[in-house]
Amino acid sequence: MIGGYYFITDHGLSEKGLLNDVEEAIAGGARAVQYRNKAGDARTLYEEALAVRQICADADIPFIVNDRMDIAMAVGADGIHIGPEDIPLFAVRDSYDGIIGTSCSTVDDAKRYAAEGADYLGVSPIYSTTTKGDAGVAVGPEFISEVRKAVDLPLIAIGGITLERVHEVMWAGADGVCAISATAGPNVREKVSAFADAIGRRKI
Repeated sequence: MIGGYYFITDHGLSEKGLLNDVEEAIAGGARAVQYRNKAGDARTLYEEALAVRQICADADIPFIVNDRMDIAMAVGADGIHIGPEDIPLFAVRDSYDGIIGTSCSTVDDAKRYAAEGADYLGVSPIYSTTTKGDAGVAVGPEFISEVRKAVDLPLIAIGGITLERVHEVMWAGADGVCAISATAGPNVREKVSAFADAIGRRKI
């Protein structure tokens, strides 16, 4: 099951390199890693994803590729995460046996994705965020509760989440949290560890 602290790579915010960030995030308690690179060419994506997949395999945690089913299949990723402008979820499910996650910002979308075979939902953006330019209008933690009542899938809250806000999204019904900006920089392990601890406390 996807849950806990969900780490997403971000080249623009990395200070010590992609692979170092992944290793530090896992050491800090990340329970899943999503490889996201919107700018690289296919060869770069393949090589980076292959390296990240090995790190995740050694740590025995799920490795998810953002958007690119071709890259996910080529490197043997555990799963793929797609958005509303990517290949439709039902089409991905027809040809891909791995974990499929998708982003949702309405309850109707959550119900549709569940019916089409999603394994988890990225519920976003909970708060305003600058990390993802096309994230849309913040939906607030109460939206997690609405989705929780509508579907029986793991929910990962993302978008503007700080350490102080973890309790809000977990009590609202999230199974995990992603906080890209709040865990970026030179101390990835310590920052992820703080989030992982906060998530654990709120799940008791």
